[in-house]
Amino acid sequence: MSDSPIPGQYGRPTSERTDAPINEIAVFVAVAQAGSFTRAAEEIGSSKSNVGKAVQRLEARLGTRLFQRTTRAVRLTEDGETYLHAARQAIDGLREAEQQLATRRSEPVGRVKIDLPAGFGRLLLPSFIELREKYPKITLEVALTDRMSDPIGEGWDVVVRIGALPDDSELTVRKLCDLRLGLYASPDYLRRRGDVKDIGALAAHDAIVFRGPTGRLRSWSLQDGDAVREYSPQPVLALTDGQALVEAAVAGFGIAQIHDRVALPYVQSGRLVHVLPGTDVDGPPVHAIISLGQKMAAKTRAVVNHLAETLQRNDRKAHA
Repeated sequence: MSDSPIPGQYGRPTSERTDAPINEIAVFVAVAQAGSFTRAAEEIGSSKSNVGKAVQRLEARLGTRLFQRTTRAVRLTEDGETYLHAARQAIDGLREAEQQLATRRSEPVGRVKIDLPAGFGRLLLPSFIELREKYPKITLEVALTDRMSDPIGEGWDVVVRIGALPDDSELTVRKLCDLRLGLYASPDYLRRRGDVKDIGALAAHDAIVFRGPTGRLRSWSLQDGDAVREYSPQPVLALTDGQALVEAAVAGFGIAQIHDRVALPYVQSGRLVHVLPGTDVDGPPVHAIISLGQKMAAKTRAVVNHLAETLQRNDRKAHA
């Protein structure tokens, strides 16, 4: 039978108890395993006095004796046996969690939440099969949106964005690639409306224009000789979704200015035609935005590296 609490020392009301610090629990387990306060102190690199005080504080918090102490031996009480079993399970669980976390730091494991621009994201989606084959322990959660998401507030691991970036010291940014902007239309549209001979001829054609997050229609930047001029077409269709812009051009609504990497697979499949290639201009860069931390998780680094490598590979194909 377990010892009864000693009034004034172990009889503290339950409502006044506080959780025992983990170091006191670890000291208790060391004493129980060593069967001696002296040997336990030597094993953990402390003094016998400090070990004894740690056990006394733990007993006071629990309101019971954990050890029977004699001049020859230290033995667990019944309550001590019960608490030792629970303490070992807790410590083993913490060690297992530490090992899992260490594995995640060195091996890409776990869920990665990625937010991608709508049209650009659909270009990258097929490449995630390769990522999955390389890192089978990574799970992806992907959103496709053209708005500027908040990596910290919304819990994204990686936000990929085209163009201007937020000025935020809590974010780290990695450039993935550069883009070029060009005019594209479907073969059917050009058969109906005729080829575009020069910039001046654009006024007679239907335009599909992107409306940005600010609500403003995005003008076209066009290379005109040695200068870049801004051209503001009168749109027959304005869209706030980048992928919808591409699909409208493929459907034959008119001419749209599209990022070269997004347009490339449609050109290769014959669904889009590159209009006035000489008017192409350098477009905005593409960046991966990651919440700043002491060390980027292995799973996040693997995804960011995959995005960069995929875009570099696509760049070589585009300029081959």
